[in-house]
Amino acid sequence: MPARGRPFQKGQSGNPAGRAKGSRTRVAQAMELILSDDADATMRKATTLAKDGDPTALRLCLDRLMPVRKDRPVPFALPLIETAADLTKATSALLAAVAAGDLTPSEAAELGKLVDAHVRAIGATNLHDRLTRLEAAQS
Repeated sequence: MPARGRPFQKGQSGNPAGRAKGSRTRVAQAMELILSDDADATMRKATTLAKDGDPTALRLCLDRLMPVRKDRPVPFALPLIETAADLTKATSALLAAVAAGDLTPSEAAELGKLVDAHVRAIGATNLHDRLTRLEAAQS
């Protein structure tokens, strides 16, 4: 039995599954309850202020109506990467797309991480194949 004051063993979570998706904290639930009575009036006031030209109210209304996208599909033709030598083709294509304005630098950086992970996977596969061949040759 765990010592008093330490209900869980070190390195073991009391809730391994984590918080349920969509569940709200007590603070969020309390705020929702407080604001639920005045929600319609608050939204009407924000809309009126936005129509009158208040930039903060306008931003709030627009963010609610059309939230900023976190991610988007990138229409970009990346050369096929089959070996580590193909990495230069991929990075050259990324640089050209940024220079042409087809990709933002941050999008290119994220794609670069994917390319790097893919090249490392190719390297690991090649190493495994070489090791398998060496072991077969020694048998």
